[in-house]
Amino acid sequence: MRIGIDLGGTKIEILALDDQGRELLRRRVPTPRHDYRAIIAAMSGLVLGAEADLGRTGTVGVGIPGAVSPATGLVKNANTTELIGHPLDQDLAAALGREVRLENDANCFALSEAADGAAAGAGVVFGLIIGTGAGAGIVIDGKVLRGRHLIGGEFGHNPLPWPAVAEVVDAPACYCGQKGCLETWVSGTGFAEDHRRVTGAAVPAPEIVARAAAGDGDAEASYGRYVSRLARGLAQVVNLLDPDVIVLGGGMSNVPTLCADLLPAMRPYVFSDACTTPVVQAAHGDSSGVRGAAWLWPPGNPAA
Repeated sequence: MRIGIDLGGTKIEILALDDQGRELLRRRVPTPRHDYRAIIAAMSGLVLGAEADLGRTGTVGVGIPGAVSPATGLVKNANTTELIGHPLDQDLAAALGREVRLENDANCFALSEAADGAAAGAGVVFGLIIGTGAGAGIVIDGKVLRGRHLIGGEFGHNPLPWPAVAEVVDAPACYCGQKGCLETWVSGTGFAEDHRRVTGAAVPAPEIVARAAAGDGDAEASYGRYVSRLARGLAQVVNLLDPDVIVLGGGMSNVPTLCADLLPAMRPYVFSDACTTPVVQAAHGDSSGVRGAAWLWPPGNPAA
């Protein structure tokens, strides 16, 4: 049995899978706020409770909105700030009495889709979550590409490529300290903020999409700018990584026309005589992160 935990800012979700990837159990609880030890207790309680109910023990993988620094062994870059500066994997392992594998949540998303999702069987997979932020992961031959600094696939904190003059002048500030990061343009939050800057109307991203589908000119223009910017970002990924599949998750991936609209918009920027990279929606939706955490322990050889 493989147990995955998705640790987010508002909820902690646990999922147990059998060796064939079938779901055995799923539960979620609110994430304790401002109390690191309570987060450890909540996660260990979910694991032990699931194992007691199922009558067996399992491997444990955890996806977090951040990473463990290879220099210090402590969590860094986490938007669940209670985790920063703590040895999360070590503390949870001590609470459970076994090894715990911990990974960035976007990497877990990509691993889930590569294992048995929309990119199953693909050699090189680029998975991008475009919701409140824009986080990505890379999986090559079934293994997450972490990189020397554990920032492999850090799509959102690169600059928007091939910018127009206005996109340079009006580049929005990013929380990382830079301006014009892709996340500020292609996240759902960035999409809505761009519409507000141009039109003066504060409208949620889903409503802008609905208005565009109904023929609203301002909304259509906002959606067109969004597709262009995301396509340029993904074209840069193709030029650098040339993935077999690009998988989209997060709220913006639910826009019905997005995947189909992206490929023709990418082609002018790809350094090739053709661009045929499939851009597909995640098969497991919001469940991909917790499924990927479970798959941090691969089938057949759990120690691999």
